[in-house]
Amino acid sequence: MPEEKIDHIDFDLLNEKAISKPIVSHIYTADPSAHYFNGKIYIYPSHDIDGGEAFDDLGSHFAMEDYHVISMENIESEGVDHGVALHVDDVPWAAKQMWAPDAAHKNGKYYLFFPAKGHDDIFRIGVAVSDSPVGPFTPRPKAIKGSFSIDPAVFEDEDGSYYMYFGGLWGGQLQRWRTGTYDSSQPKSPTAHLPKDDETALMPKIAKMTDDLLEFAEEPKDVLLIDEKGNPLLAGDNKRRFFEAAWLHKHNGKYYFSYSTGDTHFICYGIGDSPYGPFTYKGKILEPVIGWTSHHSICKVEDKWYLFYHDSSLSKGVTHLRSIKVIELVHDQNGLINAIEPYKL
Repeated sequence: MPEEKIDHIDFDLLNEKAISKPIVSHIYTADPSAHYFNGKIYIYPSHDIDGGEAFDDLGSHFAMEDYHVISMENIESEGVDHGVALHVDDVPWAAKQMWAPDAAHKNGKYYLFFPAKGHDDIFRIGVAVSDSPVGPFTPRPKAIKGSFSIDPAVFEDEDGSYYMYFGGLWGGQLQRWRTGTYDSSQPKSPTAHLPKDDETALMPKIAKMTDDLLEFAEEPKDVLLIDEKGNPLLAGDNKRRFFEAAWLHKHNGKYYFSYSTGDTHFICYGIGDSPYGPFTYKGKILEPVIGWTSHHSICKVEDKWYLFYHDSSLSKGVTHLRSIKVIELVHDQNGLINAIEPYKL
């Protein structure tokens, strides 16, 4: 793991070279889940705080405890913070670590999907509901049955079906569910239970949602990520394999599954013909940013696509104090995504 704070970088110069500026700078925000609801942009990020936790590979220093919703009138406007939309103290089953959320809209209701550690120290995924896109959100008393791990992302397909994608390695605990139940052995090791380098990589999960968006309509199953020859990506292929931060968008009839490679710090993507995949790896979307994590969303605003992401340049490299940003994302004439370099050379 890199050091928590990077001291050898001129951050004033770096911020000048950054291709975009923080959407808000009065608080630290990360993992931006962006949606275009009713002609307005709404961003559902995690809220970074200095929780005083030790810096470790389990992510203990990411001690977030609430969610704020940020809105933008248009892609050029300043972000507006609508205050606390949901706090961990309001969620009966949750104890701590309100990590990357997502949101969805259906029939006049807004749904906030979020991971948190329960009182047993196991990540689950919950849902909270509001009549407003900015909340406040009222949480369900229990986590979604059959949910586990982190980073929920809910995709609405054109036929009205909704699907949740989720999962994250290391501190995200996905590797502890390989047998179908949580493996609590070696709790201090983030890499215990991972496949060997020459074995198939752990894949993200997908589950179709019930009509009310409150539960899974099916058992979660793997989202298969394959190479150009049709072979599953291997665990040792850490520049391409899934680590966390699942996202799905649809462009010209094709499904694009994008994700973070974690310890190699790329945002990558694959293309498929079904929301279930398989998805054939096609390349990078975003080169590494300042800070250890890389987490994104892709949202269409009117006739253009945008990549929402974060970095730690505003906090001068403090890993767990990040800021959300946005830049235009371009699909070329062949449907491939132009890779983005976050800092001008």
